[in-house]
Amino acid sequence: MNIHKNARLTPRGRERLVRSILGGTLTHVAAEAAGVCERPARKWVARFEAEGTAGLLDRSSRPHRLFRATPGETIVQVEVLRRQRWTGKRIALELSLSPATVSRILRRLRLSRMRDLEPAEPVRRYEHERPGDMIHLDIKKLGRFDRVGHRITGDRTGQSNARGVGWEFVHVAIDDASRLAFSRIMPDETAVSAVAVLKAAIAHYQRLGITVRRVMTDNVLCRDALGSLSQQISIAGSCQRRH
Repeated sequence: MNIHKNARLTPRGRERLVRSILGGTLTHVAAEAAGVCERPARKWVARFEAEGTAGLLDRSSRPHRLFRATPGETIVQVEVLRRQRWTGKRIALELSLSPATVSRILRRLRLSRMRDLEPAEPVRRYEHERPGDMIHLDIKKLGRFDRVGHRITGDRTGQSNARGVGWEFVHVAIDDASRLAFSRIMPDETAVSAVAVLKAAIAHYQRLGITVRRVMTDNVLCRDALGSLSQQISIAGSCQRRH
């Protein structure tokens, strides 16, 4: 619950005030002791008697009914002009409305942003038809740890002492068509490790009946070595760099 910054009482303080009044303390005396006027004190008592402690919670200050609601025809005109890519200020000037009113209408219609006027673009994703046509290679760098962390134990004592333990590198190969993945943890992300993982991945896919034809990676340092290996094992096309 978001308590107003100038509020004198929280729901618990209101309950204390109400019970004090119901217990026999004069309303104006209890209100003065709580730092509020007699009128809100009576309001809290009435709400408590009608709804219990739930009646002491904050309520929205928005009116239940608007004195002069915006006509439906005006709302339709706002929507029509907005779909013609008119700005809110221009619509307000054209229809003799307040910019705040136009803004509220557009929010209600979910047309506040220009991009809301255009249909959502379909997801653009290429996908190779046959397994093995493209194998994606990536490396994830993960920090080592030598003990259980504070998220489990709740003890932060000496947590900085565990730094500098080192890193591990998870080399991952994913087939574009079938989404079959192969991974291996290596001590580094050098070309030697990357080539070893690629050889193991190719052998893994061959055991599944998949012939690797292309390899894609964003590891610039290993790209040349992987490309050389691709030519040695007669993979169709060289090892490509992922953009």
